[in-house]
Amino acid sequence: MSRQLEQTHSHDPVEGPPKPLERLGDEIAELSAHINAATYRLLTLIREFDQRGGWGDGFSSCAHWLNWRTGLNKGAAREKVRVARALGELPVIGEAMRKGELSYSKVRALTRVATAENEQELLNFARAGTASHVETLVRAWRRVDRQEELEEADKRHQHRYVRAYTDEDGMLVLRARLEPEVGAVVMRALEAAADRLYRETEDGEKTEEKEISGEQKRADGLGLVAESALKGELDNGTRGDRFQVVVHVDAEALEDPDQPSQSVLEDGIRVSAETSRRLACDAAKVVMTHSPDGSVLDVGRKTRSVPPALRRALTHRDRSCRFPGCGLKFCDAHHIEHWAEGGRTKLDNLLLLCRFHHRLVHEGGIRVKMLPDGAPRFSRADGRPIPLAPRPPVLAQDPLVVFEQRHREEGLEIDAETGFPSWDGGSWDLNWGLYCLRSIGRPKERSRGNVRSNPQPLGSTQLQLTGSAGNDPQY
Repeated sequence: MSRQLEQTHSHDPVEGPPKPLERLGDEIAELSAHINAATYRLLTLIREFDQRGGWGDGFSSCAHWLNWRTGLNKGAAREKVRVARALGELPVIGEAMRKGELSYSKVRALTRVATAENEQELLNFARAGTASHVETLVRAWRRVDRQEELEEADKRHQHRYVRAYTDEDGMLVLRARLEPEVGAVVMRALEAAADRLYRETEDGEKTEEKEISGEQKRADGLGLVAESALKGELDNGTRGDRFQVVVHVDAEALEDPDQPSQSVLEDGIRVSAETSRRLACDAAKVVMTHSPDGSVLDVGRKTRSVPPALRRALTHRDRSCRFPGCGLKFCDAHHIEHWAEGGRTKLDNLLLLCRFHHRLVHEGGIRVKMLPDGAPRFSRADGRPIPLAPRPPVLAQDPLVVFEQRHREEGLEIDAETGFPSWDGGSWDLNWGLYCLRSIGRPKERSRGNVRSNPQPLGSTQLQLTGSAGNDPQY
């Protein structure tokens, strides 16, 4: 059958009598099995490429690189990477796909719930049923998982409390049980308040009486949180003012990062000059004049590097990050020639870049310039260009012939029956199958309702797919 298939598609089709439908169907099934095996090889290559970081040359993820290099849309690329990573932990399912027995659709669904403990039973199920059977089972499985998570979250929610009472010595005693996300917010607030109260003494000095413990700092911080909330100090100023990061940088550092100069955050932590240049691309700036001894002589008014009207025009033109294959909407305005070096804050000198790629351009060695036609051109640190859309590879011969030859060399026996399910067309009992598969690796439970007791793992011969006809999936 393999030789016949090679002969039929290794040359352009010629006019002639139509093939018998049975033979045509067998060729479709055999070719699909070869594609299954080839897809497994593709996934193994993606996994190795991902693990070795081959995508890191300017791209934010392996999926981003696949979207740019192979033409996959971002959703499909992310799914390919997810499945490739999962197969690295599922050798039994991976081997079945390598042999062409499982389609990508089945494997994609199985990898959402499969573990090393249950992959053999899930594989038996997948061999017996269609892709629709597998997807239906996995959807039901995940609904049960979500329901269990919701029940656990509801249980935590019902047991939340804050208890307060006055102790014998007059001290207020608080005891709380909070949901995880609320607890994280509370602890962060206590840490911030304690830091504000005791920042000046963090140089190692002792208090007059004795060193203050972490518990005591949090107790004092709790008081500050309460006072600030009552006074409204937790909501002072606009959003931009409350959450801004201030960087003090010398003009020389903006003009030439190699010049010795100051570039520090407000608390004195030094940042690189190139980081300051990146932040200054699209930030508010205040020019301060200092005397030789460092005292402030004059403070200018606060201005934006990119005025709002120009920012709107830039957003309308670029829409999203202009780095090849990115497309993120939340972006900075990047000066191609920095304003500190004399670059104009004009539309033809600006470009939208997401935070990740803006950092790469300033601190990661990526270069960008604007071509005469207004299109940006990106290049790597060594000068090699990063095209907006790479050319597709030129295939030396029919890729299907290459697949079949490789599979024969690997000893794979692929024919029209390789990926054919053993399902006989009858209806199936989803609840029973789900109960059996989820019981693997768990302690046995008593039978509840109409669920059968003492379930046995589903094997290829045990899956009869019988039950209510109303549960039949369409495939």
